[in-house]
Amino acid sequence: MISQDAMFILKLQDVDISTIQHPKRDQPMRILNYQGQTFRLINIFKANQEEEARALWRELTDHQGKACVLLEEPDQYSVWGKIRLEQLSGDTENHQRIGILTLATILLLQAVYIDIEDFLGTRQAGLFEKDLADVLQHGQFPNVSTPTAVKDLLTIDSPQTSQMPIWQEHHVITLLQELHRLAKAYFGNTNFAHQVVERLQDMQEGERSLFISWLNQSSVSKLWH
Repeated sequence: MISQDAMFILKLQDVDISTIQHPKRDQPMRILNYQGQTFRLINIFKANQEEEARALWRELTDHQGKACVLLEEPDQYSVWGKIRLEQLSGDTENHQRIGILTLATILLLQAVYIDIEDFLGTRQAGLFEKDLADVLQHGQFPNVSTPTAVKDLLTIDSPQTSQMPIWQEHHVITLLQELHRLAKAYFGNTNFAHQVVERLQDMQEGERSLFISWLNQSSVSKLWH
């Protein structure tokens, strides 16, 4: 269990929030200072999304061992992760990479969902949606803890990396494993798994190539080929 010193639930009056120039990129970024420590913004939640905000905060602190702030404001919640400014370049690149992996996985998920609805009907699609919700809840996936969030994941049109939930690589691998298991159960075969490139035509070529390269070296490569 992570030390309580790394877990902060704070109010706006407890912290100092400012904007600085990103040291490695030509853009401003918001940082939060608390007791001599620096934090960067990870995600913002609406006032009625306290459950989702706390779920992400606990995932990062309890399960990933990160020092994070959950900031409670009158009209929103926000989660901030501890940083050292000199680490921003590497953090940013890794965040972008994970975003691309997440985007590709969600596009595969949507393709399977559409095929189930088209070929098996709306009732089976509804059952698949419930099965997916169970997978996401059991795997403690951040940002998708409500039925509405699961529905959005399945139906958001032409998603971009900026719209993706904040996951880690192990979430991507788990979802690809579970998606394969569910789809095989619904279709009775694994034909769906042989069309990865075709399913990702909406992605930019460079992003698609990055995902395919990662997939071929991952532990789920034998499932999706």
